[in-house]
Amino acid sequence: MASNIPKREDWIRLFQSDVGVWEMESVLTAMRSGRLSDGDAVESFEENFADYVGRTYAVAVSSGTAGLLLSLRALGIGPGDEVIASPYSWHQIAHAITLAGATPVFADMDYWSGTLHPGAISTLITEHTKAILVGNTNGHPAPWQGLRALAAEHDVPLIEDSTEAIGSVYQGRRTGAFGRCAIFDFSQASALACGEGGMVVTDDPSLATELRHTRSHRIDDRLSVSVGGRVPLQAGMSNIAAALGLSQLDRIDEILAQRKKVESYYLRHLQSFEGIKPPYLAPDIDEIHWYSYVVHLGTRFSRSARNQILEDLATENIESAAYCNPLHQQYFYSRYGYRKGRFPTVERISDRAIALPFHGDLREDEVMFIVSTAKDSSANVGAGAAIY
Repeated sequence: MASNIPKREDWIRLFQSDVGVWEMESVLTAMRSGRLSDGDAVESFEENFADYVGRTYAVAVSSGTAGLLLSLRALGIGPGDEVIASPYSWHQIAHAITLAGATPVFADMDYWSGTLHPGAISTLITEHTKAILVGNTNGHPAPWQGLRALAAEHDVPLIEDSTEAIGSVYQGRRTGAFGRCAIFDFSQASALACGEGGMVVTDDPSLATELRHTRSHRIDDRLSVSVGGRVPLQAGMSNIAAALGLSQLDRIDEILAQRKKVESYYLRHLQSFEGIKPPYLAPDIDEIHWYSYVVHLGTRFSRSARNQILEDLATENIESAAYCNPLHQQYFYSRYGYRKGRFPTVERISDRAIALPFHGDLREDEVMFIVSTAKDSSANVGAGAAIY
């Protein structure tokens, strides 16, 4: 580490939510209402979020994983069915495929964007394929034009995982507007955070109705025959979380603009870092808002070298993480026959990807310290050529 930089006493956090007086007042109002589990804030959040994304319906849920599980159930997907998904992501809502009793069929990702590509998916579609789950990985929109054409050709529902991409824009439309339904998650790392919670958006009225019936029993539903004929997951969002989310949505442009400023700090200070490259932006993307600031080490860096850099950052009280631990290499998914080496692009990138601190409260001097610390560490473990 550079000797002229004093050791920090406080951690530079990987994620930190932008919560101010407006959010605190909104939460207090919800608490004083006496309706903590369900209330007006939930319905308002749903209506406003649907408008923001450009969808007709929004259903608030307890998490992104619960949102996908409910969506799969609503689409009639379960044991014996297959769902194509990516093993490369930060948020692992793909776990819901297994929770629904279906079989995940993983595909290798696009080398540049980190998202799934229609060409990789088309070879995996069989008579057992009942859905295609594609994520806007780390905020980068997937190639939705080709994906929608592929899904329509095979008459397979396309589900959009937008848990990492609130605010990003593809061909004039915000992410969340492209699948039969789309899933959002509002946990800590999201630009819009309400502790825990998520949202499913869709234009399909029957799907929205089924999602509401299977989400949870509401007080107004206690005598409903239709709800009584189902077993709900009890996966609703609390009125308190919805109040926080609604107030965050009111400020989302401000929150995203501040994160853009932090992104500019990284771009400025990474220019002199020859062994590392900033995130890739595809030419057909109108606007991108990163979920976390992920950089890729050069090809001559090994996984162990990447881990050493993470340790060196932690020594200087900088919180960072590997992006990501691919699903196909996790022990649970070995039951489906997945092993290391199955998806070379995913493994090549994930072995050398680092998520650096990224939130609106970061100052430029802190970003400069983060980059210089990573740069010094990389010099110790060995220089590498950029992967691009």
